[in-house]
Amino acid sequence: MPFTRITVKEGTPPEKRKDIARNVHQAMVESIGIPEDDFFQLISEYGQGDFFFDRGFMGIARSDDLVVVQITLRRGRSDAMKRDLYAKIAGNLHGNVGIRPEDIFIYLNENDFSDWSVGNGQMSMAIVQQRGD
Repeated sequence: MPFTRITVKEGTPPEKRKDIARNVHQAMVESIGIPEDDFFQLISEYGQGDFFFDRGFMGIARSDDLVVVQITLRRGRSDAMKRDLYAKIAGNLHGNVGIRPEDIFIYLNENDFSDWSVGNGQMSMAIVQQRGD
């Protein structure tokens, strides 16, 4: 049950934003096994002077078109799954949207199932238990 926030440079066209979101989601489906319908993504923009970053941190040459992908998800994925997720996101965004891999910055926030409510003011864990999942 991930929730993804993606931040793009101001002026990124709506269709490109949608393509970014769908390709990030597809990478999560393929690498960490989330359901196809578990799709919750919020895209926002940063303007000139809103986002400061080192263009050469860890030897990676970043441009002005940096895309930030923040995924909040339940704890429990292995390091191998996370490596696969990062690679698939970068591969999808490069191959399908034309974003340089150097311009894709990804980070994960992990928490527990009890930290989520996806609607009706109910803890998600209670909903799953009611359904018998």
